[in-house]
Amino acid sequence: MNTDPDAGPTRRPAAAGDGRSTNPLDAPGSISTHGHEPHTGAISHRLNALRAAVLGANDGIVSTAGLVVGVAGATAERQPVMLAGVAGLVAGAVSMALGEYVSVSSQRDSERALVAKEERELREQPDAELEELIGLYEAKGLSRETATAVATELTQEDPLRAHLEAELGIDPDEFASPTVAAISSAASFVAGGLLPVVAILLAPIAIRVPVTFVIVLVALAITGALGARMGGAPALRAALRVTIGGALGLALTYGIGSLFGTQVG
Repeated sequence: MNTDPDAGPTRRPAAAGDGRSTNPLDAPGSISTHGHEPHTGAISHRLNALRAAVLGANDGIVSTAGLVVGVAGATAERQPVMLAGVAGLVAGAVSMALGEYVSVSSQRDSERALVAKEERELREQPDAELEELIGLYEAKGLSRETATAVATELTQEDPLRAHLEAELGIDPDEFASPTVAAISSAASFVAGGLLPVVAILLAPIAIRVPVTFVIVLVALAITGALGARMGGAPALRAALRVTIGGALGLALTYGIGSLFGTQVG
């Protein structure tokens, strides 16, 4: 079971009619009153979903841009570039969707198995489970007396939820949907990948590669900074890292395309 003291306090639903939490850890002065810190599982899931969408868009930008720039280095015609861009978008979106569906399905299956295991343990050895919950709250810094009071009250109200949240960080009402995750992943990839395709097709042929380079690198800097901020990391460092990496990737694919285009010509 997870006993990480940094996992954050468990929060309980508000009592009907008074708008206040019933969890003793939510009393004034406790760390869970910091409104700017996402301690609840629902908020954490939403932030993770947003961050995954940003990273999916970033993948779409990089992979599709590398593809169309490489083809543009090999030929001055628009049709091969357009075909390569569309093929890259479709293949990338399908790959992202399938990968996300399998990943989230496996995660959901594992979480459901853990829930079933916890239900069985609560049914077969409730006293041992209560003592375990008390130990978890003691590990968070509560005194034995306070930890016992908190664990007992939460167990009386909803023992399964109390154990799932404190031990495993699982909210039984927040199981991820593989279908939604797959659609979101594919959509974010396509949204990012459309940018270099549109840029290289609309720009004049003579300057389409430099224009695409600039647009793609600016977009990468933005998505890199957004992803870092959502993860709590320094935005500037992340933006520079992804921008430099993208520039190197684009230069490499354009160079390879130009080389093969010259040889074929």
